Amino acid sequence: MLFGGLAIPALSSTSGLASLGAAPVPQASPHWADGRFHNEEPTGMMKEGSASVLGQFLWSDTLRSPTCPLPLVKPTLSPPPASGLRLTWLGHSSTLIELDGVTVLTDPQWSQRASPSTLVGPHRFHPPPLPFADLPRLDAVLISHDHYDHLDMETVKALGARGVTFHVGLGVGRHLAGWGIPGAQIVEHDWWSSSELPGGVKLVSTPARHFSGRRGVGNDGTLWTSWALVGPTHRVYFSGDTGQQQTFSTVAERYGPFDVAMLEIGQWHPSWGDIHLGPVGALEAFARLDARRLLPIHWATFELGLHAWNEPPETLFVEAAVRGVPLLTPRLGESVEPEVAVTGPWWRALPPLAAACP
Repeated sequence: MLFGGLAIPALSSTSGLASLGAAPVPQASPHWADGRFHNEEPTGMMKEGSASVLGQFLWSDTLRSPTCPLPLVKPTLSPPPASGLRLTWLGHSSTLIELDGVTVLTDPQWSQRASPSTLVGPHRFHPPPLPFADLPRLDAVLISHDHYDHLDMETVKALGARGVTFHVGLGVGRHLAGWGIPGAQIVEHDWWSSSELPGGVKLVSTPARHFSGRRGVGNDGTLWTSWALVGPTHRVYFSGDTGQQQTFSTVAERYGPFDVAMLEIGQWHPSWGDIHLGPVGALEAFARLDARRLLPIHWATFELGLHAWNEPPETLFVEAAVRGVPLLTPRLGESVEPEVAVTGPWWRALPPLAAACP
C-alpha cells in the first residue's frame, strides 16, 4: 500500500486500518455531501505545484530533525494548580489541560512512530516526557482528527482500558469501536455540538479547516475538529490541525475570551496554507480568537514537513515580539500556569551539530 507517497511494508498491529470500512453515517450533518465531509470554506490541498514540494523533499539540506537530545522536563501534576488552569505540553499536539477541576488530554500519542508501520514512517525525536503509567485520572480525551500523528491506535487502546471517555468528530468513533473501545466511552460530535464535563465545564466541538483519512490520501470520511473548553473561570481553545478560517472570529464571539489559544505552528509549508497555519498563520488566527496568550503546538516531535525542525517556533517568537503577542513556550513536559508562567526560546540553546551537543 501507499502511505504519504511511500510504500509501506510490514503493516503491523499499529496500523488501525481494519476498522475503516465504509464511510460513516453522516447523521444529517450539514457538512456532509457527495460521500464526504467538507470544510466551511473552499479548501485546496496544494496552493503550489507538487513538483516544488517534491524537489524540496529530495534535495533540500534543511535540518528537519534535531541533532541533539531535546530537553525534557518532568511534569508537575500535583498539587492541583492554584490558579485553576495548568497546561502541560507533552510534544506535538498532546497536551494535558487542567481547567477548573477537570483534566483533559488532547490527541494522545505515545507510540514511537506516527505511521501504520512499526518499521518506517515518522519517528519520535524524543521519548514521551510523561510515562504513560504516570498519567493522572482523565475526565476526557479529545481527538481532533484521524491522522496517525493525532489518533494513535495503541495509545487509544491503552487509554480505553482505563475507562476514559473519548470525544471525537463524526465517524471517528468507528475507528475506536474497531479497536475494542466500548460505545459507552465514545462521544461523537458535529461542529458546534457540546458535552458537559464535571464542575460545569463545557466541551465544544468547533470547526477546523483540514481533511481526514488513514490510507495515505485523504478521503474525508470522518470529521476533523478543533475544541473549546469553557469553564466557570477559565477558557482554552485547542486548534487540532487547521488552516486559516473566518470561523475563528465566530468561535471567539461564542466562547471567548480564551485564557490560552493552543495553535499548530509546525509541519507546515506555504503550499499547504489552506490546511495548516504555520507560525505566521497562527498569529493571524490568534488575532481573531480573542485569546490572552498563544501556546504553540504541533512541532518538536515528528518530522512531517520540509522546514527546519526549529523554524516554526523561531519565526513565531520573532514575529510575536513585533506584534506584541504574549507567548507560552514551555519545554517538553513543562507544566505552566499561564498567569504566572515565565518561558523563553529554549530551542536556541541547542547547537546545530551533533558533535557540539553538551
